[in-house]
Amino acid sequence: MALCYQYQLPVLPLDRPVPKHVLSRRGAISFSSSSSLFGCANPRVLSQTFTNSSNLWIPSSGWEERFLERRGAISYESSDQTALYIRMLGDVRVRSRAGFQPERRDSHPYVDFRLLHLSSEPGELASARKIRRLLSFQRYFRSAHLFCGVSPLNSVSILDDNYNGQAMRMLEKDGNWNFDIFLFDRLTNGNSLVTLTFHLFKYHGLIEHFHLDSVKLRRFLVMVQEDYHRNNPYHNAVHAADVTQAMHCFLKETKLATSFSPWDVLLGLLAAMTHDMDHPGVNQPFLIKTNHYLASLYKNISVLENHHWRSAVCVLQESKLFSHLAVEEIYEMESQLGSLILATDITRQNEFLSQFRTHLDRSDLCLDEAGHRHFMLQIALKCADISNPCRPWELSKQWSEKVTQEFFHQGDIERKHKLDISQLCDRHTETVANIQIGFITYVAKPLFVEWSRFSNTTLSQTMLGHLSLNNASWKGLLQEQSQGGDDTDFI
Repeated sequence: MALCYQYQLPVLPLDRPVPKHVLSRRGAISFSSSSSLFGCANPRVLSQTFTNSSNLWIPSSGWEERFLERRGAISYESSDQTALYIRMLGDVRVRSRAGFQPERRDSHPYVDFRLLHLSSEPGELASARKIRRLLSFQRYFRSAHLFCGVSPLNSVSILDDNYNGQAMRMLEKDGNWNFDIFLFDRLTNGNSLVTLTFHLFKYHGLIEHFHLDSVKLRRFLVMVQEDYHRNNPYHNAVHAADVTQAMHCFLKETKLATSFSPWDVLLGLLAAMTHDMDHPGVNQPFLIKTNHYLASLYKNISVLENHHWRSAVCVLQESKLFSHLAVEEIYEMESQLGSLILATDITRQNEFLSQFRTHLDRSDLCLDEAGHRHFMLQIALKCADISNPCRPWELSKQWSEKVTQEFFHQGDIERKHKLDISQLCDRHTETVANIQIGFITYVAKPLFVEWSRFSNTTLSQTMLGHLSLNNASWKGLLQEQSQGGDDTDFI
């Protein structure tokens, strides 16, 4: 069911009005006729005619008002009121005086707890929940030091030392499959993606091998993290960090570690951390049924994955992280990065699974060949992306509840706007348990069974063990629910 533009449209995170000061950021994609990278299908015609000037699509003077109702789809740069941009706004925040300092582009955000003791004018206060949480952190660590006989002369620095020390201890076990990314995100003050990925770049020797500037690298990582929407229950920077940690575990497996080059490792980590950049919290069918401009831009094919790839390339170019490499190498990197991210499209699951199974049946995978190594990177990224059911129950259950919460939020929007409710998104008919049982049975298990055929190691057996135990746990919860006659979900 298509939704006409003359009616009220659902408001997505990527549809917010664009402030003038962010139009120059990486997400402001201008369509250039000379761009080989963005030489994809033309966007849906927003007016009757367009003219090309200065490598930007310039609209004619006659605009149809019905297109302007799609908030966020059209915005103008302050210096050129005729330049058309299609802007995908990331998670831009304005930090208030109640505890949050403005974020700099060259550093990750931090919390200044001293600001909590300043008086603030009405309207500038953060939510009571945030303040209570920040104060509870201070009270906890202050009491911990008093118990140990340490005088808290500076509670702010003590807090930082405690968090940083525990985070560094966790990084010593970066390859542990039981790695608790939720705890790590709290210890790093919401900067799990930046902290973990910078550590992994050093661990794999990528900074030295590719002669990377550490300042540019950290700036690049911060820009990537900023482009994830923190309001998304599931598709946020913590999920990206979790996928990156899983990819690191796979890269350490004997078959891959002995065959992959630094180039392969670099691509694997880049793809893992950027694979869901600027995700709006809704799926592709939702974008198609609402005639979203992204769906038209990519002709309803891998809409989100194409956008994630373009967003990643924009950040790479803006950060100039690889500006010292040859143009051919940069283009090859961007192309292969796109191939990896596009492989995460769940609608292509059977395609990759069938190809993987065929290679294993024929025993013709040769990791000395660049093409086969790239294919295994695609498989590894797909496994990392859907590895939540293979984690220990305490972690897997949290992820399951978060992804279902995101599904149900989409269903609520569809119900509100009288759209057909997407599969798995109706909170009145679905539960966390039956969604997870179906996902494990038809998506996760077939892929990880083949992965264990390829790499029959302790890790692969551990993942299959967790997969089986988690499936049994969800079946037990589903049985309890049916016996209790409770029609509500577990969230």
